[in-house]
Amino acid sequence: MSDRLSVFKTYKLYVGGKFPRSESGRVYEVTDSKGKWLANAPQSSRKDARDAVVAARKAFGAWSGATAYNRGQILYRVAEMLEGRKGQFVHEVADAEGLSKSKAADQVEATIDRWVWYAGWTDKIAQVVGGGNPVAGPYFNLSSPEPTGVVAVLAPQESSFLGLVSVVAPVIATGNTAVVIASEKSPLPALSLGEVLATSDLPGGVVNVLSGRTAEIAPSLAAHQDVNAIDLAGADDVLAKELEIAAADNLKRALRPQPVDYSATPGTDRMTAFLETKTVWHPTGSLGASGSSY
Repeated sequence: MSDRLSVFKTYKLYVGGKFPRSESGRVYEVTDSKGKWLANAPQSSRKDARDAVVAARKAFGAWSGATAYNRGQILYRVAEMLEGRKGQFVHEVADAEGLSKSKAADQVEATIDRWVWYAGWTDKIAQVVGGGNPVAGPYFNLSSPEPTGVVAVLAPQESSFLGLVSVVAPVIATGNTAVVIASEKSPLPALSLGEVLATSDLPGGVVNVLSGRTAEIAPSLAAHQDVNAIDLAGADDVLAKELEIAAADNLKRALRPQPVDYSATPGTDRMTAFLETKTVWHPTGSLGASGSSY
């Protein structure tokens, strides 16, 4: 019998590419499906949420200005890192959702595949939702998608990893930056995802992960004047209505919570939900003698 003491993991927030403890110094107990203690997770404050928004805004210019192909490469690198730490996530998902190891492994593999799926969309979504428009006159008329900006994401409460990636990946794949509130009941996979993002090529601040009481953190993000959109996936009906009212103050885009089968092919809806469309008119030049133009 070994008398060695186990080294318990200290979970921290992920903000601006760093791992701060909560500004308030608070933590809360995270338990498994049977009530067994797993870890103490940071309990974020409104100050932590504001710091995360500052980090996300700072990162937005470079991330949205990167080529779509480069964003795809970076997201694929994240999937590579997830694959290398698959065993850890299987353990955390099994504890969080009360699954057998085999079912948790299926969930983790589906999550990694989901990340690869969105990585492949980064340089294709513009062809789906943008293009040339026919107009009456000697003009080019082109519509192209642009990211909305900083998006607050309330991660699903029950699907701690597959649901989390299914709402975060489409936000950043299209050039937005994100402030994510992890599942209140099962935050550990989300906090571990922050460790993966920090060791990948993803610039600090593109994704910021907070843990704690969703109803405490979310209102400050919904009312924040520098947050451009909010995904309410992890809010119940009462909280969602409160947040929608707060979000209306600066005309945030708000994606309402709805029943979602995260195991199904997601489609493009969550990518297009946080895109704006820019339309540009440009003269085609003088018509030639034959009536043709370039």
